[in-house]
Amino acid sequence: MTTWQIVRVVAGAFILLSLALGIPGSPLFVSQWWLAFTAFVGINLLQSGLTKWCLMETLLRKLGIQPGA
Repeated sequence: MTTWQIVRVVAGAFILLSLALGIPGSPLFVSQWWLAFTAFVGINLLQSGLTKWCLMETLLRKLGIQPGA
């Protein structure tokens, strides 16, 4: 997998997990404050789309993972 694929998989997993933990109807509900984490991930995706820079992608490249095309 390339860096951009990993970033998107992790972001999607974080969003789904934080929704499961933050929505009162979910069997995994913990607290509605988990929805703030959902917003944080969304803001970071928006920022990386506008600036074409993503911290996680930079860190993955330093770990030796190949950048995407």
